[in-house]
Amino acid sequence: MAGELLSVEHCLENHLPEQELKEVKRILYGREHVPIEIPEEAKRLAQQHNFEVKGYQITAKKEELAPPRVVRIGLVQNSIAAETTAPVAVQRSALHNKISRITEAAASCGVNVLCYQEAWTMPFAFCTREKQPWCEFAEEADCGPTTQLCQELAQKYNMVIVSPILERDSIHGDTLWNTAVVISNNGHVLGKTRKNHIPRVGDFNESTYYMEGDTGHVVFQTQFGRLAVNICYGRHHPQNWMMYGVNGAEIVFNPSATVGGLSEPLWAIEARNAAIANSYFACAINRVGTEVFPNEFTSADGKPAHKDFGHFYGSSYVAAPDGSRTPGLSRNKDGLLVTEVDLNLCRQVKDHWGFRMTQRLDLYASSLSAAIMPNYQPPIVRDSC
Repeated sequence: MAGELLSVEHCLENHLPEQELKEVKRILYGREHVPIEIPEEAKRLAQQHNFEVKGYQITAKKEELAPPRVVRIGLVQNSIAAETTAPVAVQRSALHNKISRITEAAASCGVNVLCYQEAWTMPFAFCTREKQPWCEFAEEADCGPTTQLCQELAQKYNMVIVSPILERDSIHGDTLWNTAVVISNNGHVLGKTRKNHIPRVGDFNESTYYMEGDTGHVVFQTQFGRLAVNICYGRHHPQNWMMYGVNGAEIVFNPSATVGGLSEPLWAIEARNAAIANSYFACAINRVGTEVFPNEFTSADGKPAHKDFGHFYGSSYVAAPDGSRTPGLSRNKDGLLVTEVDLNLCRQVKDHWGFRMTQRLDLYASSLSAAIMPNYQPPIVRDSC
């Protein structure tokens, strides 16, 4: 990680005069979002346990009849906490401890809804396509040790927690799923949602472990707004983002694990596009670090076998429905991003742009219904001359 760029923001802040920096940030991020004060306790925890904490405020216009609907969102990005050669229990316990400390910092910042990264309790071992020991990280969504920990933290801190794990579904033949468990601020499991789109690109051949999810586009009504979880590769599919908006989501989390050589040009665009197109807050979360595995694996692309598949570049951020976004977290350091949002902005943007009124779902429903039929013929008008 030593050779990796810290962040775009770090480069800009160290090379541009103040006035130019302000204008560049306006162009890159839309309107400027004021930093929020980070409490001393959060700063202490961050310094003690070596993670960064950033905070911003995304406001909405004041209304005459509707009071503000202010919610504090927290995103966590992190590296693994033990070597991939350590026993499974040691690896998971180390991550439980690391994330519990970051969760404590989030609580001191007043976070209402906290989301962890994809498969946060384990290394992203799906690249190896080895069954052992990686399948041992899978656990029950409703009563596994990770969910029990999150229930304790949620109740302790009065915080909704979104916990993406590798799920073991013992009711349906011990099948595996890439799942996010949503735990209410009272400690109850609200439900779960599974990854809709499975990658088949490079080292990301995850169908060795699990297939496309079967939970659809569920939205969770919480005390702090309507939440949804678009897990990782689903961010590449605009229809996936769209359906969470159709179903009423106000905040959509995108817990991910993606490396620089594959996706970084897309990263800053996709969640922001989704926020604009669907009039909700989109929260992009990516892990950090380079994870090295005991055995070499190949990508079936003619390149040499290797023991890692690149640098997870972090850069987690929050995008708003008005097209603006926060600066990102570091590309190579554990971090907590706290963003205070006013959910009224979702409705205000809908009123301003009218995207909901003009999206023509009936037109696309008809076209898509026709397109999936075996005898479909695209309506292409050809020049006969």
